Amino acid sequence: MENNLSLSVILPVKSAVVKDFDSFFDKAIKSIKSNKVLPSELVIVHTQEEQLKTHLSQYDFSGLNVKLVEFVDTPNYCSQVNMGIKESSSEFVSIFEFDDEYSSIWFKNVKEYMSHYPDVQVFLPVVVDTDNKGVFAGFTNEAVFAANFTQEMGYLTNETLHTYQNFQTAGSVISKKVFEDFGYFKPSVKLTFVYEFLLRLTYNSVKIMTIPRIGYKHLNMREGSIFWSYKNSSEKMLDEEVKFWLQTAKKEYFFVEDRTIKYEPSNS
Repeated sequence: MENNLSLSVILPVKSAVVKDFDSFFDKAIKSIKSNKVLPSELVIVHTQEEQLKTHLSQYDFSGLNVKLVEFVDTPNYCSQVNMGIKESSSEFVSIFEFDDEYSSIWFKNVKEYMSHYPDVQVFLPVVVDTDNKGVFAGFTNEAVFAANFTQEMGYLTNETLHTYQNFQTAGSVISKKVFEDFGYFKPSVKLTFVYEFLLRLTYNSVKIMTIPRIGYKHLNMREGSIFWSYKNSSEKMLDEEVKFWLQTAKKEYFFVEDRTIKYEPSNS
């Protein structure tokens, strides 16, 4: 196998003190190594947690070009990803999560699509979602092939996003220049930062294509994950918060740079 794709995999890691961390992390790294085409580098943005730093220093990354970047501020997913992208040295980046896995053909497929669609700046995988026991829960990103969700099959548009919000950037391959030109993830847009980011890109006419092959396995609802705290919330509370953050994303995506927004309570 050859490192012949100018791609940096960005892997933010907050803590090694989570259930089954060693097993998840090992499967994730092995899924990169199993690819037919390897990325140029793996950028791991980690916190100052001693157990995590020890784990990373002792792990066998042989076969991969690894860059360890220490995140010294209060950790959060968006900021760690942003830092990793800024520290990357490749033309494209791919956002990865330690409890997920790449398909062994994903980067090979991306390389082939890049050669046929040089104007596309974002390639999304069809994502297989599983629960915390590994049981199939559904697909994500496949809606761009449905008749009523997209104007041009395979391409994600701004109009489509206003109709259908369930898209995932984990596993995606994105031009680094896109982040530099149109802004990075916004930590202030909680829960729906991925949606806001995609809205912002389509608003700025960035071409986004979903490759119609399974490219990524995503674990939903892992203990300690961003949505885990909502597991015991009532359905009404969750719906209200999701609705709020969807509205926030739709108000925010016109602005390239992150900013703090104060919302006045609605009288309606």
